[in-house]
Amino acid sequence: MKKYVYLLQSLASRSQRYVGLTANLKARLRAHISGQSVHTAKYRPWRVTAYFAFDDEKRALKFEYLKSGSGRAFASKHF
Repeated sequence: MKKYVYLLQSLASRSQRYVGLTANLKARLRAHISGQSVHTAKYRPWRVTAYFAFDDEKRALKFEYLKSGSGRAFASKHF
């Protein structure tokens, strides 16, 4: 089963970004957009800036480094 790492950017507050990991990308994005996610509801609406598919969960978890300080800097520069 594929795992997805995705990046969101708030349209209401451009400095707010979110990185997530999921097995069901469409359902997870619907949850963020509709406000069902506690962590992202207050910064709605969101847009997807990038997503990455992995066949291996361990590799996806490693790529989730985008949540770290250096990962956020990398994502801001490239996405």
